[in-house]
Amino acid sequence: MTLSGAMEMNGSQKKSLKATLDEKRNDRRVLLVYGTDPAQPAFLQQQKILQTEKAGLDDRDLDVIMLTAAELPEADRQFLTKNAFQLTSSDVFKGWLIGKDGGVKHTFKKPIKPGDVFRIIDSMPMRQAETRRQ
Repeated sequence: MTLSGAMEMNGSQKKSLKATLDEKRNDRRVLLVYGTDPAQPAFLQQQKILQTEKAGLDDRDLDVIMLTAAELPEADRQFLTKNAFQLTSSDVFKGWLIGKDGGVKHTFKKPIKPGDVFRIIDSMPMRQAETRRQ
């Protein structure tokens, strides 16, 4: 389900999370947000503050994928427990900023302000090259 041009809920998609991220590689950055429950305060807060920043998300080629434990297929859960994601059973809320190269650039355990995300992205060499070309 698409929440805005750059924000989506992944639970209703047929593709695996890995396939979705692979599809975005080299073209889009991803802010992946996980919560145990869609009504969880941190999850709702993160969703709300990001919805107000569509222009900043679009400018940085940043898609937001919101995941909840209840809608997460087991294969996606396993994918998040491995690699650089390191999701654990004790994680109630967690997020990852994924670069265009597919690598995890930043991990957070509480809602992150859009300005903080934008500063991280804007400090990346690839983003700096993009802004010089614009």
